[in-house]
Amino acid sequence: MTGTRTPFAPETAPCGRRCGGERFVEDDGYGLLIRDQYFDCGCRRVRHEYHDGSIHLTAVRHDGKPIRDQVQPDHGS
Repeated sequence: MTGTRTPFAPETAPCGRRCGGERFVEDDGYGLLIRDQYFDCGCRRVRHEYHDGSIHLTAVRHDGKPIRDQVQPDHGS
């Protein structure tokens, strides 16, 4: 399983700033899908979809504070 890294255009980071960054996508072809966004400000947004269909979403500000109940569109790759 190999992943790809691609830059993305500025969008709103978990801290509220607009900045670009890098998107990491990894897919095993059997249901495991990892989509991580690393913003230039240091924030990150994580979406992991598992083989059983469950989804884990996390957003963390650049200061390390987790963000709760943040729903953002999933732009994929």
